[in-house]
Amino acid sequence: MSLNPCSRRQSCRLCGESELTLAFSLTPTPPANAFVPEEQLGEDQPVFPLDLFFCEGCKHLQLLDVVDPEILFRDYVYVSGTSVSFVKHFEDYANYCIDRFKPEPGALVVDIGSNDGTLLRFFEASNYRVLGIDPAKKIAAEATKNGIETWADFFDLALGERILKEHGAAAIVTANNVFAHADDLAGIADGVSALLGENGVFVFEVSYGLDVYEQTLFDTIYHEHLAYHTVLPLIGFFKSRGMELFSVEHVGSHGGSIRCMVQPEDGANAPDGSVEAATARERELGLDSAETWIAYAEKIEVLKGDLNSLLANIKSDGKTIAGFGAPAKATTLMYHFGIGPEIIDFIADDSPLKQNLYSPGLHIPVVAGEEIYTRKPDYVIILAWNFAEPIMKAHAAFKEQGGKFIVPLPHLEIH
Repeated sequence: MSLNPCSRRQSCRLCGESELTLAFSLTPTPPANAFVPEEQLGEDQPVFPLDLFFCEGCKHLQLLDVVDPEILFRDYVYVSGTSVSFVKHFEDYANYCIDRFKPEPGALVVDIGSNDGTLLRFFEASNYRVLGIDPAKKIAAEATKNGIETWADFFDLALGERILKEHGAAAIVTANNVFAHADDLAGIADGVSALLGENGVFVFEVSYGLDVYEQTLFDTIYHEHLAYHTVLPLIGFFKSRGMELFSVEHVGSHGGSIRCMVQPEDGANAPDGSVEAATARERELGLDSAETWIAYAEKIEVLKGDLNSLLANIKSDGKTIAGFGAPAKATTLMYHFGIGPEIIDFIADDSPLKQNLYSPGLHIPVVAGEEIYTRKPDYVIILAWNFAEPIMKAHAAFKEQGGKFIVPLPHLEIH
C-alpha cells in the first residue's frame, strides 16, 4: 500500500479553476474492484470519500479525492473479452472508426487502456498496426502473449513521444472509459497530441454525465472514475491543448456514454453540429449549474428507499437473495444503499478472475454463474444491471425454475 493512498486535489482537472462547489456525497467505499481472497478476510480494507465537486469555471463534475492509481490499476481484474456484448461493441467501434476516418492500410492504431486487446484485435484484422497501453501488468502480459503488443504503463506526454519515436505517428488513438479514470487528463491529451499524425483522430468513450443525471446512474461513481464528463467543459479543455472536439455521438454502453472525436486544430474533419446540439441539451437540463447536481442527491435517496423496502419485504418473508454480476458499480450501489451480507448470500459472476474472491469491504463471496442453480436463491438482484437483458436471457432456466430477477437501475423492476 502506498504511503499516501488517497490525496485531495484543490483545483479542477480540466481548467485549473479553484472555485469548486460540493454537489453531493455518496457513502465512502473501498476501491470498487478491490476483491480479496479468503486469506485476507481478516484485514480491514480502507474506505475513501466519494464526494462530487462542481467546477464553477468550466462546469465540470468530478471527484477531487484521488486514490493512488498503482492501487487501482496494477492488479486490475476486469477484462473486456469476458462480455459477449462488449466484444460486439468493440467490433462495431473499430468498424465505425475505419469507415468514418478511412486510415491508410498499415497505419498505426494505439489504444490507451487497451485491457486484453479486444478492440485492437478488430483493427489488426483489418490490416492496421496496433499497440496497446495498459498499466495492469498481468492483463498486458497476457494480451502481448496473445498477439496484441501491449505496454504495461500509464499514458502521458513522455510515453506518447516514445511511441512516436519507435512506431511513428498514429492515425487513430482510442481510449475507452480511461479518459474518466486519470487525474492528469492534460498529460494524456498532450501525449495524444504529440502522437497523432497530421490527419489523425483521437476517439474516446466515457460515461455521459447527462445519462448519469437523467437515469440516476449514481453507481457509475467510484474512485476509478474521477471525471463525470459532459460536452461543454471538454470543448474548452481540448482547445487549451491545441486540439478541437469536432463531433460527439451518444452510445448505449455503460447505461449511456458519449463517443468524442478530437483532432489537432485545423484538422481535416469539419465540425458536424453534434457538439453544439449536445451542449444545448446540457444547458436545457441545467447541467451547467451546481444547484442541479445538489438536487440530484434527493433522486438517489428515493431509489434507495424503494429498493430497501423491496429487499426488506423479501427477507421478512423468509426468502433468499443472491446477486448477479460483480462490476465495480456494485460496490457503490451496495455501500450507499446499505446492502451487505445480511441481505445477499453470494454474488454469481461469469468472470473467472472474480470467482472465489470476496467483494470489496463487504466480503460477500463471488462464485460461478451456475451456482444460482445449485443454491437456488428465490431472487437474484442483477448488480450488473446494464447487462440485465443478456443475463436474464442466458439464465432463463433460473426463472423457469421459479426464481425471480430484480433489476435495481435505472428503474426498479422485478422479472
